[in-house]
Amino acid sequence: MSQLKIFIELTRLNKPIGIMLLFWPCSWGLAYAHVALQNLNQFLYYLFLFFFGSILMRSAGCIINDVVDKDIDKKVQRTKNRPLACDLISTKLALSYAAIICVIAFFILIQFNLLTIFLGIASMVLAFSYPFMKRITYWPQLFLGLTFNWGIIMAWTAMTGSITSEIIILYVAAIFWTLGYDTIYGVQDIIDDEIIGVKSTSIKFKQNIKLFVGTCYFFNVILLCYLFFNQFSLNNFTLLIMMFILSLIYQIIKFKKNSPKNCLQAFKLNNFSGFLLFFGIFLIN
Repeated sequence: MSQLKIFIELTRLNKPIGIMLLFWPCSWGLAYAHVALQNLNQFLYYLFLFFFGSILMRSAGCIINDVVDKDIDKKVQRTKNRPLACDLISTKLALSYAAIICVIAFFILIQFNLLTIFLGIASMVLAFSYPFMKRITYWPQLFLGLTFNWGIIMAWTAMTGSITSEIIILYVAAIFWTLGYDTIYGVQDIIDDEIIGVKSTSIKFKQNIKLFVGTCYFFNVILLCYLFFNQFSLNNFTLLIMMFILSLIYQIIKFKKNSPKNCLQAFKLNNFSGFLLFFGIFLIN
């Protein structure tokens, strides 16, 4: 039982917000494709596969991140009790877990078409390079956005077999969403990160952080409105997109630089925001 507890903490299965933030973009891509194709059975089947895949890939990503950040995590108040930072598990065993998880994820990946399989394999470059970005750039949140939202394109290609300009616009919009919410998340660690030399947009824009997050969310909304209001009758979508926008505004109001608790609460609200957008896209008619 103690080893199971360590595994759960290592993979963050006890903190599912990361899984959902990886899954919601996948669901947006699937819902958008469903609007075009109206194939409910395929949509539901792929929704299940992408959800399970999100659990696996987020778990593997957490392990790789903790292996890379082991020494850093020991110096940060929020992360000092992670299993690798506390030497509760060896790096070799942790990497073995990650390898097994990736093998299982690969068996899910090969259920899709060749283009989606290729995109899935290509995403590993982003996933495994992300942990190093905080050492070399103040924009690791941008790399997280590129990585976490890759599922939008994969979901679309799984359903349609092609890549279009519309899905690229949705991908870029989602990157701005991630750039905003992960900047809020990073505020929790500003003091420790500055001491140890770790970089983030939270540090880069700390003097105008609400303006930066607001700008990211603004571009997210503008791109979404351009994409959807330009193409569909939006009877059901209109109310949900307004609720989505209000949830982003509420986050900006709620989080405070000197309150890690408020930042975490605002960050977690994005699970609800992601659901609103998914349901809104699904109901487009």
